[in-house]
Amino acid sequence: MTFDQLRIFVVVAETLNMRQAGELLHLTQPAVSAAITALETRHDTRLFERVGRGLELSAAGRSFLPEARAVLARAEDAQRVLADLSGLVHGEVRIVASQTVATYWLPSRMARFVETYPGISVPLVAGNSATAAAAVLAGEADLGFVEGHIDGDLLRVQRVGGDRLGLYAASDHPLAEQPVESADLQRAAWVLREPGSGTREHLQAGLARHGLNLDALTVRLVLPSNGAVLEAVGAGGLIAAVSDLAAASRLATGQVVRLHYELPPRDFRVITHRARRASRAVAAFMQSLGTP
Repeated sequence: MTFDQLRIFVVVAETLNMRQAGELLHLTQPAVSAAITALETRHDTRLFERVGRGLELSAAGRSFLPEARAVLARAEDAQRVLADLSGLVHGEVRIVASQTVATYWLPSRMARFVETYPGISVPLVAGNSATAAAAVLAGEADLGFVEGHIDGDLLRVQRVGGDRLGLYAASDHPLAEQPVESADLQRAAWVLREPGSGTREHLQAGLARHGLNLDALTVRLVLPSNGAVLEAVGAGGLIAAVSDLAAASRLATGQVVRLHYELPPRDFRVITHRARRASRAVAAFMQSLGTP
């Protein structure tokens, strides 16, 4: 059994698709299939059930998956120790961030960091606050950047920045250029971010200060990114809560307008795992953000 076979097994188990796993691993589909077959043959155990054209984990595969993940995590820990021994010439800082942070706040800070430490790679995955927290807990990310409220005894949470949400609509929307009351928001048609996003959570908290909740809104669309939400808003008829950072370019060109209704500012936070030792590369990245 090799680390490559374990890595291939884990990715196939997560995607349940040989072709997609090959694309993620930069391998051909036959190479992926051969690695799985070699594992199954060597240990005389079927790890996947072939159901029609699809795959499902067998009972043995479900039992083996957490062990395979644990072995790969330990191997990555060993690599980080060796990277530390070589100083900051080599290393990696794995980041998962909510979309607003990943798109509008982190890139410039990452660019400055890699200019200082060109040998350190900083892979970034964008998701939402919930997926960032889950990745840190699972050991799949060293740092998670979130906008939402995060709880968890195993997570350390520190403020690193912030932004403000605004309510946005097309320029010809009936609520544009006039004071907006809570009753107007209840009558309006909305497009919202998906559950688990910090934007949606912060909107809910902001509305609660005015005696409203999301259930009182008429929600026509739920979309998975700020860009998609703003595209829907620009088409007319809908309003949305979006970060001012995300809306700035469309606001400047007149594609959307900011409604006269204020929501409280929100914090950006970095989360780390309390039980895991931070590598020197991770520590250097945190220091570059002004966070000890």
